[in-house]
Amino acid sequence: MSTATLTPPPATQQQPPVADEGRIGLRANLRHIGALVRRNALQIKKDPESMFDAVLMPIIFILLFVYVFGGAIAGKGNNQEYVNYVVPGMMAMMGMNIAMAVGSGVNEDFKKGVMDRFRTMPIARSSVLIAKIVVEIGRMLVATGILLGMGFLLGLQIHTSVLELFAAIALSTVFGASLMWIFILLGLSLPTPQAVQGVAMLVIMPLQFGSSIFAPTSSMPGWLESFTKVNPLSNLADAARALVNGVGPIAQPTLVTLAWAIGITAITAPLAVAKFRKRS
Repeated sequence: MSTATLTPPPATQQQPPVADEGRIGLRANLRHIGALVRRNALQIKKDPESMFDAVLMPIIFILLFVYVFGGAIAGKGNNQEYVNYVVPGMMAMMGMNIAMAVGSGVNEDFKKGVMDRFRTMPIARSSVLIAKIVVEIGRMLVATGILLGMGFLLGLQIHTSVLELFAAIALSTVFGASLMWIFILLGLSLPTPQAVQGVAMLVIMPLQFGSSIFAPTSSMPGWLESFTKVNPLSNLADAARALVNGVGPIAQPTLVTLAWAIGITAITAPLAVAKFRKRS
């Protein structure tokens, strides 16, 4: 009687487990962020039209507000005075408008399946979103540089120092980066990029025009003036204006702006990362 040779069935191949985010060290995390930043930057290089908003928006807005509204707000012939008023305020606006593009970009990446691929890779989930923010900060700095360049052409004068100008840019950048977490959360929560843009505009318009960015708040009705006092964009615009023009308090609006930035980031960043993990 022959004995049958039993061969064990071939082991089923299993997908390697994805590394837990908590086990990824700081150095690896930074390396992943750097690789994703390069990926996002290469996307901009392949699609230079995506820079149109950062390049053209500051030019269009400053020309419109200086030459269309400047005379009415500052008085005829006082355009240069209005330039020194509106340009520091518009630095606050740049961050908010660039931040809006982050949300629609994240949503579009999910539609294309890019984010699903990232979530199967052994990288920290937060690194994908942080890399997006790093690239958008670069776009924000480009927009701010163009805004200041146009401002200098129209007569902007720095009455303090270059260091205080850089401080105003840094403050605007920190606050703009915090707003990006809000729009990333919107991009992860809403179904389409168009929905993200629609909701974002409903948020942006009242905050921008119900602030001290474009006009002094003293001429506004009492109820609107009360809103501008708690509007974080007013505090940012006032702080940037004081740093550039050397007029008005600096410490109080700066500290309020930083408090807003820290609070927004502390609340929305963990929510965005958690939503990124769970979104299907």
